[in-house]
Amino acid sequence: MTRHVIVIGAGIVGASTAIWLLRAGLRVTVIDRIGWGGATSHGNGGVLAAAAMVPVTVPGLTRKAPSMVFDPDAPLFLRWRYLPRLLPWLTKYLSFANDAATRRIASGLAPIVTDAIAQHRALAQGTAAATWLADSDYSYAYRSRADFDADAYAWDLRAQHGFVPVLREGEAARTYAPNLAEDITCIATLKDHGFVLDPGGYVQALGKEVETLGGAFLQASVHDFELVGGTFRAVLTDKGPVAGDAAVLTTGVWSKPLMQRLGIKVPLETERGYHIIFKGARDGPDHPMMLAAGKFVATPMRDGVRCAGILEFGGLEAGPSKAPFDFLRRHTKAAFPNMTWEDEVEWQGHRPAPADSLPLIGEVRASRIFTGFGHHHIGLTGGPKTGRLLAQLIGGAMPNLDLTPYAPARFA
Repeated sequence: MTRHVIVIGAGIVGASTAIWLLRAGLRVTVIDRIGWGGATSHGNGGVLAAAAMVPVTVPGLTRKAPSMVFDPDAPLFLRWRYLPRLLPWLTKYLSFANDAATRRIASGLAPIVTDAIAQHRALAQGTAAATWLADSDYSYAYRSRADFDADAYAWDLRAQHGFVPVLREGEAARTYAPNLAEDITCIATLKDHGFVLDPGGYVQALGKEVETLGGAFLQASVHDFELVGGTFRAVLTDKGPVAGDAAVLTTGVWSKPLMQRLGIKVPLETERGYHIIFKGARDGPDHPMMLAAGKFVATPMRDGVRCAGILEFGGLEAGPSKAPFDFLRRHTKAAFPNMTWEDEVEWQGHRPAPADSLPLIGEVRASRIFTGFGHHHIGLTGGPKTGRLLAQLIGGAMPNLDLTPYAPARFA
């Protein structure tokens, strides 16, 4: 019988899993090397993107990607010295850039994101974290109707999952979003979305709820598992072993070496993400907007406007690059020419990207070790749903969802 669960990772997935486990009456210890919401869950666009089931690997990406790397106005960056290490993963990743795979991936991602608003509300209800959530529209801003039409494949996929935009052009677009540049003439808006006023603060508030509910927190680094007869017994940390009846691995891209300890080599790479907070910004967006020309999100948060996005490949060890920050500044100014701000805060972190764009959610064999990582760009959006599914699995309930697409065994 499962009584004590060790959750490894204190981001949005780990916090969500811990809360749902505690609400089910189980004992929980969360272990993280930094603290609540200190890594990837802190740095993102903050959007609860319920329509984010379309993967990056859409048809045509293989043809476009090489030219994007050399284009200073494309949101794709590469550290060339890292390319030999990246190639095996990149080859597998690009093999999914076809229609059949894209539709299969979208069908897998949809159940994780489409009810995101309700999942976040249910998770945060009655806690201090609820004050960090805001309902809103979510708009895609295009320079022209032709640019919107060029995205028809993605919009068709969203429509299949129930998300059809309100389209505004010309003067209607100017009235709806008056702070946008005049050359942005077409806005596609999705209703019933939301955002987080400060993702790091939100996860910290969820962490406090974990502790209020009786959960324990240990700041430590995990380096291995102790298994007896193939079944979990303890997590091995730099502060000693922590015993339990089950463990959950929710450490994003840092989950890869621990999975190798379990005999599974996950094709997992870091997508190095960037954001800038324009503190005290005025005359910017009044709700989250995807700026299609730069493929980044501008979100009005508590401290200012956060512009986040960019895709850089360069591994876990290298520090931030200058070019992605310059890209964000240039495109932000172009999109919101009258926006002013008082200060800037830069951030660079790591999104966990499995080659097949689907997260790993489930039990590793029959080990009582469960996984909840690999969410690419949808970690904040899908964290509460993932945590709820994991809590159900660990507690012995049968989730009302086929978890086959997310099974860790697919990489065994």
